[in-house]
Amino acid sequence: MEPVFLTKLISQNNEWLSVRQSAIAQNIANANTPGFAAKDVEPFVSVMSKTHLAMTATHDGHMGTGVDMPRTGDVEEARTWQVTHSGNSVSLEQEMMKGGEVARSHSLNTSIAKSFHRMYLATLR
Repeated sequence: MEPVFLTKLISQNNEWLSVRQSAIAQNIANANTPGFAAKDVEPFVSVMSKTHLAMTATHDGHMGTGVDMPRTGDVEEARTWQVTHSGNSVSLEQEMMKGGEVARSHSLNTSIAKSFHRMYLATLR
């Protein structure tokens, strides 16, 4: 069993959330732009599932793990949008719901990090 680096995972998720928030903000900013196609980022679960762990041997008797950093900046076209007569596919209601999801996820990450920080401090006392 390999160790789980929770703080690194939270940091990667926060980075992904900031990229998604940027995509949402760009969609909202271009809500009235004719022909603009709404964009969204790849889900975090699929980003993490693409992370491949490669075993590297530093010595004949030792084994280590090398972790590739996932790419979180992949922005893709949204596929489920309704396109208006101007060719714009941005729905402000859906973008606001996505923004709420990002805020809740960031709040959850912060709470988890705070709880683990408290546990670390408790073990040092």
